[in-house]
Amino acid sequence: MDGATPHEGDPTPDLQQAYPRRRDIHHPRRAHPWRRRVAVAVVAVLAVGGGAGLLAAWRLNANITKVDVSDAIGTDRPTQAAPDAVNILLVGSDTRKGKGNNEIGMSPDDPGDHSDTNLLVHLSEDRTWASVVSIPRDSMTPAPPECSSDAPKTQWVTRQWNHNYQIGGIGCLIRTLEGNTGVYVDHYAVVDFRGFQDMVDALGGVEVCTEEAIDDEDSGLQLSAGTHTLQGEQALAYVRVRKSVGDGSDLGRIKRQQAFLSSVAQEATSSRLLFRPTALYGFLDAATRSLTTDPDFGLGTMRDLAESVREIGLENIEFVTVPNETYPADPNRVQWQDSAEVIWESLREDHRVNEPAATRSPSPSPSASALSVSPDDIDVLVLNASGTSGLAGQSAAALTVQGFASVQVGDASGEVEDGVLVEYSAGQAQAARTVAAAFPGATVRKAEGLGETVRVTLGPGSPAVVEVPNRLGSEPLPDQPVTATEPSPQPTISTRPANESICSTS
Repeated sequence: MDGATPHEGDPTPDLQQAYPRRRDIHHPRRAHPWRRRVAVAVVAVLAVGGGAGLLAAWRLNANITKVDVSDAIGTDRPTQAAPDAVNILLVGSDTRKGKGNNEIGMSPDDPGDHSDTNLLVHLSEDRTWASVVSIPRDSMTPAPPECSSDAPKTQWVTRQWNHNYQIGGIGCLIRTLEGNTGVYVDHYAVVDFRGFQDMVDALGGVEVCTEEAIDDEDSGLQLSAGTHTLQGEQALAYVRVRKSVGDGSDLGRIKRQQAFLSSVAQEATSSRLLFRPTALYGFLDAATRSLTTDPDFGLGTMRDLAESVREIGLENIEFVTVPNETYPADPNRVQWQDSAEVIWESLREDHRVNEPAATRSPSPSPSASALSVSPDDIDVLVLNASGTSGLAGQSAAALTVQGFASVQVGDASGEVEDGVLVEYSAGQAQAARTVAAAFPGATVRKAEGLGETVRVTLGPGSPAVVEVPNRLGSEPLPDQPVTATEPSPQPTISTRPANESICSTS
C-alpha cells in the first residue's frame, strides 16, 4: 500500500502498514524474578526477559522486520479512558512468501496472505491483568472501501474479516478493527507459518489434548483422542485443522487455538525454558525471525512490556472470543452479536470482561488544571436515550448554571448504550474532556460531523450531573429529581483463563 516503507536495513517486508508510538508503557515495579516468567505469555511469548547479552540482544532485534503503516490507518482514530493501557494486535498470517513457507503442506499456487489468526491483547493500565480477544476470521463487518484511510464510516462496505489483511495488509486490518470497536491499537505483530513452527520446535514441543481422534487428509495430521506432545509441523497442522474436527467451523478451531496458546504460555514460562539460557535464546531467535512489527515495537519495547507486567500470573490472563451468530446472507460466515460491545467497552474503559460496575476502580476526577477548555467556550447538545422523560432538560440546566456557552437538548435515535456517551469531532477532544467531567463514568468517543459541538447522549443508568472542576459562577446546581431508568442487564461473556487445563474445551 502507498506510504509503506521498510526501515533502512530491514528485509523487504510482505506487509504494508503501522503507526507512531503513543506513550511510555513501562511501569517500574519491585523486583520479582520468579514471576517475571509470566510476562512472556502476555505478549504471546514474543517479549524478551533480558540476560542474553548485548550481542544476542542486537541479533534478536535485527531479526525483526519493522514496517510503518501509519498512512494506511488514517488520522480519525479512537481514544480510550485509560491512556496507559496497551492494546496489541497479534496476527498469524498464512503467507506462503519467505524461505520455507511453501514447504508447510500448502499449495504454492495459493497466494495466501490472510490473517488466519487474529488476537487483540489488552494489557491493563495497572499491569495486573490481561485479556486476549480472538476475532473469527470469517466475521462479516463494515470495512473501509478498498482499504481507504480516510473514507467516512457511512461509506464503509461489509467484508469478510481476513480479506482486509489480504487486500490492504495490517494497516487495513487495524483501521477496520478500530472503526468497529472504538479500541485504539498501540502496536501490532505478525508471525508467519514458518515462524510459528520454529517457535514450537524451539520449545521442544507443546502438549495438546483432543477429545476426538483426528485424521485430516489435507494436512496429513493423525492423532488419537487424548493428550499428545506435538512438534512444530504437527502443531501447525493442529491449530489450522478445521473441516475434519468437530463441526468443521472456524469457531471450533478458535477454541483449540486458545487451548494451544494456553499450553504454549505454560511451557514458555516454565523454569525448564527460562532457566536454560541457550534454550531461551533459541526460542526468542525463532520468534523474532518470524516477526513483522510497527517501528516502535522492537525488542526494547517488548522488554519494557515484560518488565511492566512481570507480576501477572497466568490465572490473570483470560481468553475470550467475540460473540457471534450466523451471517444471514451466508451460513458459512458469522456476524458479531450485540453483546460483543461488552468486550469492546471493557477494553476501552480498562476493566475485566464481566466485571460488575460496582467493583471497578473509579477513574480519578480531573483537576481544574487538567481541563484546558473553559465551559464558556463549549457548545453542548444533550440527547435523551434513557427512556425517562425530562432527563435531558434536567442535565442541560445543571450544565448551564456552570457556564457552558450553549446547551441544547433533544431525543436520540438509533442504537442506545447504557450510561453517558460524550462524542466530539476533530479539534474538540479537550472540550469533550471538560464536558465528560460533569458525568461520572462517561465514555468519550470521537465521531464525525459534529463541528465544534460536543454531543452528550444519556442512556439507561446515566448519573446526575456533577460540578466540573473549572466551572464558572458560584450558583449551586439545581435539584435533579429525575432518575434514569436502570441499565439493561449486561450479557455474560464466556472466558478462558490461561492457566486452565489444556483438556478443557469450555
